[in-house]
Amino acid sequence: MALFRQVALLLQYLGSMSIFVKDIMWWMLARKRDIKNLIRDIVFIGIDSLALVSLISFFVGIIIAFQTAYQLKQFSSEIYIASLVALSIVRELGPVLGSLIVAARSGASITAGIGSMKISEQVDALEAFAVSPVNYLVVPKFLALLISMPLLVIYADAVGIFGGYLVGATKYAIPFGLHFKLTFDALKYKDIVSGLIKSVCFGSIIAFVCCYEGMQPRSTTDVSKAVTRAVVRSFIFIIMSDCFLTAIFYFL
Repeated sequence: MALFRQVALLLQYLGSMSIFVKDIMWWMLARKRDIKNLIRDIVFIGIDSLALVSLISFFVGIIIAFQTAYQLKQFSSEIYIASLVALSIVRELGPVLGSLIVAARSGASITAGIGSMKISEQVDALEAFAVSPVNYLVVPKFLALLISMPLLVIYADAVGIFGGYLVGATKYAIPFGLHFKLTFDALKYKDIVSGLIKSVCFGSIIAFVCCYEGMQPRSTTDVSKAVTRAVVRSFIFIIMSDCFLTAIFYFL
């Protein structure tokens, strides 16, 4: 019985989420956007996340370079550090890590902000004035994530590759030109496009889950629970969708 109850709750959640996503898509196409609100959300989600994305991507690039160099040293092939770092970051780590950072930082803030408006009856006030909360609160954040995530991922890829270059240059004296020639020779058009498609999908997941959870609280204690659910479920859906998209791009 417990298993059936969990399955029923999961189906109920997915059904409610589907209706919520349908409302977002309808309002996104039905109304013109306030560019000021959109720019404000892009600044908060994208530009304000650059420092954290830079820090994590840079050190992840260094870590990957050290780990691959340790293995390649057995075959005297340290020169291929550039290729392996580029492929690892552009295909997987750039989109995934960038999305997890945004989900933990901006997604939690989005959920808390909408949840606070919900329990203070500001959302009800919008409805009383015939303003759709989905159109006013959710759609701008969804569009901001769609715009910000690919740009953040490209930036994270570049910073991570640069971190790998520092290891190759300082530890193994790989010249700058040779390092980036190997980097661009290893990368294919499909690798770059797949990373950007993943970033758009992950940004959509963050918007859908975090905004949906923000609409659920009924009391102040529910807000913290909603933030926790939003971050955890965003992480789970991002990893699951990454597995699914990787299988599509590289194994089908």
